[in-house]
Amino acid sequence: MPPDSSFAPTQLAARAAYLLRGNDLGVMTTAAPLLYPHMWSWDSAFVTIGLAPLSVERAVVELDTLLSAQWANGMIPHIVFANGVDGYFPGPARWATSTLAANAPKNRHTSGITQPPVHAIAVQRILDRARTRGRSTRAVAGAFLDRRWPDLVRWHRWLAEARDPDGRGRVTLYHGWESGLDNSPRWDGAYANVIPGVVPPYQREDTKINTDTTQRPSDGEYDRYMWLVEEMKSVNYDDALLPKVMSFAVEDVFVSAILSVACTVLAEIGEDYKRPHADVRDLYSWAERFRRGVVDSTDERTGAARDYDLRAKKWIATETLAQFSPLLCGGLPHEKERMLLRLLEGPRFCGHPDLKYALIPSTSPVSRDFRAREYWRGPVWPVVTWLFSWCFARRGWAERSAALRREGLRQASDGTFAEYYEPFTGEPLGSMQQSWTAAAVLDWLG
Repeated sequence: MPPDSSFAPTQLAARAAYLLRGNDLGVMTTAAPLLYPHMWSWDSAFVTIGLAPLSVERAVVELDTLLSAQWANGMIPHIVFANGVDGYFPGPARWATSTLAANAPKNRHTSGITQPPVHAIAVQRILDRARTRGRSTRAVAGAFLDRRWPDLVRWHRWLAEARDPDGRGRVTLYHGWESGLDNSPRWDGAYANVIPGVVPPYQREDTKINTDTTQRPSDGEYDRYMWLVEEMKSVNYDDALLPKVMSFAVEDVFVSAILSVACTVLAEIGEDYKRPHADVRDLYSWAERFRRGVVDSTDERTGAARDYDLRAKKWIATETLAQFSPLLCGGLPHEKERMLLRLLEGPRFCGHPDLKYALIPSTSPVSRDFRAREYWRGPVWPVVTWLFSWCFARRGWAERSAALRREGLRQASDGTFAEYYEPFTGEPLGSMQQSWTAAAVLDWLG
């Protein structure tokens, strides 16, 4: 289908629903049928959000599958591998978590790292959709919450304790992949200090499927990615030992802002559904700690948030979407927040005159790091549009939320459900038939 064709909302919703059914493996939805044939953690949360208006019951199965692969320490791994499915590297053999990691599940193959904690938002969406359905559907949603509440709290506790042991209010990542924004310019400096040792031979699968090398990370970048996995394996993925051996250790403001929002959302669910007071109290406490950590990272002049490189002991200031993390979780003084909103809506980001749609590019078009076609270095990601739109609505910014939704639907109306889009031309890039793009569209149209 040529990218300039456009589908009416009802057609677009039907195509999105058809895509999710086509990517459904029964108990999990592949992130994308060719490039990402397994279950990714934050993808699955967004997929759940898209499934909820179609079938609350199927949405529950999606999160149940993900949570069944949760590690004993509380970590939700970034990949749950589908049985008998090849075509992705690094696969289970390279991670070797089931043989090396004491906390890894023995009945599931998973990766050994994590991803942004957006899952509480998906749980809220399940409960919201169930309220409008019949008694049996409400019972399914209620039973899910009863069954998985301890696991969800454990997940947030692990992030708060294992990944912020000093209580600074920012989640530490040991691999850029944990951010979800894999090759963002945010990590260039930290990766430059990763000196790969002997990496066992490997063959990439992503460049076989997406042959346009301008869209994918380089082989040099991949060597660093693989070396970090070897460092983790050297200490059997032990949370206590990772800080001692990892060449890459960065406090991520974007993940921290998402965690703050997720803790608040889960705490509100806990209050509504009469969960233990101690859990709710902990969740609100973590929400405040990580909100404060994000605000403490901001530039005094612009309000832009910054990551912190623990190895180099310095702030990382880049012109990427992560700058706007405080707009997700709140906490900035009013005038500083207004400055940050002006930056977001001005010519360095959404207001850039050459953008096809007034949406948030992953890296500012005026930054020297900007690459219009390369993964997280420039393209517009519909799932990021969804997240900002949802958070803006939650913060009472109805017009800003609606504007992002409207532009996001215009962009997605080509019906390709691309992983990401070229910001100036609107060309669909990356993987087509991407589940979380279809899910965002379904929620917007639901």
